[in-house]
Amino acid sequence: MDGLQPSVAQLRRGRVKRRRQPQPHSGSVLALPLRPRKVRRQLRRNGASRVAALRAPAPPSEDSEDTRVESTADGEGAALHGGPAAAAVWNAGRREPRGPRGSAELPESSAAARPGLTLTDPTALRGAAQPLAVSVPPATLAGPQAAEAAGELPRDSPLQRILAELNRIPSSRRRAARLFEWLIAPVPPDHFYRRLWEREAVLVRRQDHAYYQGLFSTADLDSILRQEEVQFGQHLDAARYVRGRRETLNPPGRALPAAAWSLYQAGCSLRLLCPQAFSTTVWQFLAVLQEQFGSMAGSNVYLTPPNSQGFAPHYDDIEAFVLQLEGRKLWRVYRPRVPTEELALTSSPNFSQEDLGEPVLQTVLEPGDLLYFPRGFIHQAECQDGVHSLHLTLSTYQRNTWGDFLEAVLPLAIQAAMEENLEFRRGLPRDFMDYMGAQHSDSKDPRRTAFMEKVRVLVARLGHFAPVDAVADQRAKDFIHDSLPPVLTDRERALSVYGLPIRWEAGEPVNVGAQLTTETEVHMLQDGIARMVGEGGHLFLYYTVENSRVYHLEEPKCLEIYPQQADAMELLLRSYPEFVRVGDLPCDSVEDQLSLATILYDKGLLITKMPLTLN
Repeated sequence: MDGLQPSVAQLRRGRVKRRRQPQPHSGSVLALPLRPRKVRRQLRRNGASRVAALRAPAPPSEDSEDTRVESTADGEGAALHGGPAAAAVWNAGRREPRGPRGSAELPESSAAARPGLTLTDPTALRGAAQPLAVSVPPATLAGPQAAEAAGELPRDSPLQRILAELNRIPSSRRRAARLFEWLIAPVPPDHFYRRLWEREAVLVRRQDHAYYQGLFSTADLDSILRQEEVQFGQHLDAARYVRGRRETLNPPGRALPAAAWSLYQAGCSLRLLCPQAFSTTVWQFLAVLQEQFGSMAGSNVYLTPPNSQGFAPHYDDIEAFVLQLEGRKLWRVYRPRVPTEELALTSSPNFSQEDLGEPVLQTVLEPGDLLYFPRGFIHQAECQDGVHSLHLTLSTYQRNTWGDFLEAVLPLAIQAAMEENLEFRRGLPRDFMDYMGAQHSDSKDPRRTAFMEKVRVLVARLGHFAPVDAVADQRAKDFIHDSLPPVLTDRERALSVYGLPIRWEAGEPVNVGAQLTTETEVHMLQDGIARMVGEGGHLFLYYTVENSRVYHLEEPKCLEIYPQQADAMELLLRSYPEFVRVGDLPCDSVEDQLSLATILYDKGLLITKMPLTLN
């Protein structure tokens, strides 16, 4: 978009007049007559196009579990920077958390026992659902009968109940909050974010081996190996940790069952990267939760043979939630060794046992248990007692810090300040090298004092020029690109373009001709699926509905929003989940109202209050 970038001075000013080109509608599924219309509104511009190229994810380290969010580390516990007592233990059936500080234990909330929700799209409800490179229509969250018929979830399992419950919640944001509440139960979410998030390792014991049943299993992994094009190194890693040294034993080529299971028998842990690309259940689980975090949610699955360890002690650059699915595993968690390792920005190399102190948490996870640890917490895990282990690590919040935000803001703020403020363009003192620099750091020269004061004044002024909203929009755009495609409830599918009864029958398409009118009430399909961003004097709506389940397999998807429709688009984005009449959209004309609503509906971004009917 190099040719679209305005000057920084323009970023802070009003709208720019621009002629609109007619929007094509020949391929619309709705019947909509269009007439030419005039442009009267001006386009607001911002600093988004000044932001440099999209942040490229760091390449995975050979020694660390993985540096990408979607391929997070082995997830082996960690405690926090609060000192040796930096771990909290929650047991179902008690009233308070129990940990090294001597607090009691808390009962699991009734959330986990409430009737819940299950996933639809029966053909997709198998462990190996879709080929890697194929984009598929959004799946649907459904009820117990659909899941049971698909053979995916055990009858009346906790996971089945929570998924069925989610299907009845109309707001996607409330669904995300409810699923997160279920994930960390009995820990109250407000307590978790206020006291534990980024601070402490948390162990939740549930005494319920069926809690995650149906999410992912060893049988699912075997099915994926047989049915999908799984490649060693790209999708599956085989690793073991023997005598203090990690070995990665990936052969070249496809991970056929014979090769994968032979490596497992030889003592290797198998790590499936990005299981959401293969498993519809994992995809649906993460697609709902990503809205809770406002950051990409990824996962890995780890299968470890009995009496073995797959990975060396290390820490990671993500917030990790470890869900124990099968078997048992002994975890040791260590707080960051030095302040610079707290909330680490990158994953660590492998550590030796001599590098570690005493663990702040040592425990055996059983099916249904949850372990959370922040970035920078060192962890290791091993199987004992002749029992294998299968766990899923859910990861999020990679490079999502204030520092990362300011790293994008400050260069733009300096550039804008230099363009708009004379003081930033004045020359440096001719003799500043006589009193500035390391060799003069102890100097009492008054010129040095004046120089330092000038720097402080100019830095303080940068806030006035910082394009904070523009950078926020660019990060939101990145998140839209990172996101998994949405999972729909039965209601969302029925009331969107995905539920239109158009089909081929008796040699011709039937049920064609439904249309929106000014009386139709609409709102966005879900809360976090789209973001309007200004770039180079244009407005674009970036959206997730055409994303792939494979990380960045597709380029970012967007629509151009024309100036006279900008206010209407903002209203639709802000008003969710409330419905808005098409005729109440703040556009210049009825044609503009219907044009915008139709394009959004055609793309699967809107739902209607009532099903559309044929005229």
